[in-house]
Formats: sequence, C-alpha cells, structure tokens
Amino acid sequence: MNRMIADAFPRKFLPVLLTAVLAGCSLAPEYERPVAPIPTSFPYSDAVNGRGADAPAGYAADLGWKEFFTDPRLRELIALALDNNRDMRIAVARVEEARAQYGIADSERLPTFGVGGNAQITRSPEGLRVGGADAPSVSRSYMAGVAMTTFELDFFGRIRNLSEAARQQFLATAQAQRTVRINLVSQVAEAYFRLRTAQQLQELMAKTLESREATYKLVQARYETGVASALDLQQAKGQVETIRADQQSMRRVEAQALNALQLLVGAPLPEDLPPPAVFGRDQLLASVPVGLPSDLLIRRPDIIAAEHALIGANANIGAARAAFFPNISITGLLGFASPQLGGLFSGGNRYWQYQPQIQLPIFNGGLAGSLDLAEARKNIAVAEYEKTIQTAFREVADALAGEATYWDQLEAMRALEATAAEALRLANLRYETGVDSFLQVQSAEVNLYSVQQAFLQVGMESLLNRVALYKALGGGWLESSAENVEVDGPGNVPGKGNVSGQ
Repeated sequence: MNRMIADAFPRKFLPVLLTAVLAGCSLAPEYERPVAPIPTSFPYSDAVNGRGADAPAGYAADLGWKEFFTDPRLRELIALALDNNRDMRIAVARVEEARAQYGIADSERLPTFGVGGNAQITRSPEGLRVGGADAPSVSRSYMAGVAMTTFELDFFGRIRNLSEAARQQFLATAQAQRTVRINLVSQVAEAYFRLRTAQQLQELMAKTLESREATYKLVQARYETGVASALDLQQAKGQVETIRADQQSMRRVEAQALNALQLLVGAPLPEDLPPPAVFGRDQLLASVPVGLPSDLLIRRPDIIAAEHALIGANANIGAARAAFFPNISITGLLGFASPQLGGLFSGGNRYWQYQPQIQLPIFNGGLAGSLDLAEARKNIAVAEYEKTIQTAFREVADALAGEATYWDQLEAMRALEATAAEALRLANLRYETGVDSFLQVQSAEVNLYSVQQAFLQVGMESLLNRVALYKALGGGWLESSAENVEVDGPGNVPGKGNVSGQ
C-alpha cells in the first residue's frame, strides 16, 4: 500500500503539496519564452533601408493597408473583400466559438446554484413497513430549496489550468483571425495585380499586332513587286498569327484572374469602382519599415498565436499534475423538507444538507499517461513555435532579397527594351534598303516582344514581392495607421486589451 501511495504522489510533487493546499497555487511549470532560433538581423536590410529614405517610422505591422496601397480601385476591392469574403466570416465565427468554449471552461471555477424541489411517494409491503403492520402503507416526503451542485475546491489548480488552456486557445484563435485578414488583403492585391498585368499584356499585344500587320502589308507589297520572296511573306504572316494566338491565351488568363478576384471579394464587382491607377511601382508605398527579427515575435499574428498555443500546453501540464492530488468537492442544499405538501414551507420544516467529498488516487495508470501526453504536447508546441518563427524569418528574408534586386533588374530591362527597339528599327531599315533579309527583322521583332513581355512580368513580380514583404512583416490587419494600436502579447486580445482569466 505504501508503494501504491508513493506512485500516486511522485516525489517531485511533495515539496509543493503544502504550499498548494494553503495558497491554491498552480502546478503548471513557470512559462519562459523559448529563445528565437534565428539571426539577430535580416539579410539585405541595410540595402533596402538605404533606398527607403521616405519609409514611414514605426513598424510595418502598424502601417494601414490604405496607406500602403495607393491605387483607389484596389483599396475599394480590399474593403469589399473584408466585408464579404467567406473565409473572413468563418474566421470571425471561429473567434466567437473559441470565446464561448473559454467561457464554458472558466465557469467550472465557480459553484453552480439552482432552485428546485422533489417529491417521493412510496408504498411499502407490510413486511417492510417501518413501525410494523400498523404503519401506513404509503409514505410521502417533499423537499424544496436552493441547491449547490458538486463544486470542486481547486486547491491544486486543475480547473484553473484547464480554464487558462481554453483562454489561450481563444487568444490564439483571435490571432488566427488577424492572420486570415492579412492573407486576404495580400491575396486581393495579388489577384488584382495579376489581372492588371494581363490587361497590360493585352494592350502590348494589340500594339504589337498593329505593328506586325503593318510590316506584313509592307512585305506583301514588296512581294507583289517581286522584291520580297514568298518566304519573307510567310514569315511576316506567321508573326501576325503568333500575336493573335497570344491574345487568345491572354484573354483566358485575364478571365481567370477576374474570377479569382471575384471569389476573394465574395460579391459581384461593382460597376462604379474608382478608375485604376497607372500600372507601375507607384501603386504601392515606395518602402516599408523593416525593423529587426525580434519585432516579428510581437508583430506577426501567427507567431503570437503559436505562443498562445504553447502557453496553453504549459497550462495543460499543470492540470495533469493536479490530477495526482486529492480531489475535494462539496454539494449542499438549503431549503425545506416535510412529509406533507401543505406545510412544506413552514418555519419548523427548515432543512439543510452539506456533503463534502474527498477522493485520493491510489493507483491510476492513466494519470501518469496524461502527464506524459501533456508534456509531449508541450514539446510539440515549442517546436511549432520555433518553426513558425523560422518560417517568418525566411519569408521576410526572401522578400528583402527581392527588394534588393528587383529595382536594378527593372532598370536593366528598361535599358534592354530600348536596345531591342533600336535593333528592330535598324533591322527594318536594312531590310527596306535590301542589305539584310526579313529574317533579321523577324528576329528583332521576336526579341523586342519577348523583352516587353518579360518587363511587364518582372514588374508584376516586383509589386507582388513588396506586398509579400508587407505581409511577412505583419502588415495588413489595420485599415489605417491612425487606428489605436496596442501590441498584443500573450494574454491580450487584439483590439480588446487584457482579458483576465485569473
């Protein structure tokens, strides 16, 4: 028996037993935030900050999306998506669901009272009547009053830790809603820029088609006069048909981009949207404040959510530890009892009952398994928290690498486009004067067309990269930078301040 009691009370818990009984303290381990497994600075941050002389002060997470996105049409689309997107509505409902679950768990810390009554009417056979055969065959009893259901005195913090775990789950869900909001803003921007790029490419193709049709007519006229060959004519016609095929492909891309945008917005696109801004780098704020990797710990909602999950796992260890100790509970009733219904509530029929109960685990193999499970889940939560930080660091680092290189790449491609245009002009001149064949013109046309397409694609990628940087730094959950911003660490609900669960 002594060995069984020793198993029920692990020695490492004995020193805290007396303190727990007297103060009702928690058996959860003291929480310490894990050290962030990332470098102390971002790569390319100096180069990007050097270019961002006009970058606003503060943090990117506190920069409202209305300041970051300067295109009025895009702003309107983002606002519509935040109101109508179904994923956003689900995220809001998830927060309310977690809030309700936290309320249910927290209510276990308080006793439950109720008003009720009961009656018991029993007919006993002659041999079982109290008082012998002359006693009445039917006995009656009536009771009414205020009752307290079984209420656990939480000396060891089991219920408190379960409530804390539910609270942390609620806070993590609230941060998940913010993550959904940030993702939605960036997804709308991405779909919009892909749509605008498809439209810009169609404009390029229309102009290129016009130019190649003019070239085809010139070659056809030269062919009819015997100056150009049939090969030249077929090559010129092939160039025209290539553009026409590309136009159909781009129309398909535009339609698919529009469908993706409408799905994100969650409602038919209004016809009275503001006119779009000129497609280019000015559709976004020129630069955003980068800060330090340590800022991500309190600015990225997915990291904050992972830390809330870690704190909740820590609390579950406290609940599992508390299960090794005695469970003390009480029930009670205060009211009236009488064998007659008519005089139930008279002064002489006052009745009360107080029933304390204590349960001491002697042998329960499941308790040790529950503690091992809680500790394993905490280890998982630590690894998930650290992985979330590492993922966030990589996302910022990738976007900074893009910011450091896209600018120079676009400048080089702008110069390359001018060179390709001049090469086409010279090739046309040499063909018209009979110095070169039409093959040189064809090569120059294909080269210029490819450079122009690539320029638009890289321009789109540079815009998407800046959006990705804004998102990776935690930006997009505020509409305006003028909103009241409160850093939300563990224990705070976004926009609601501290939520006390103690």
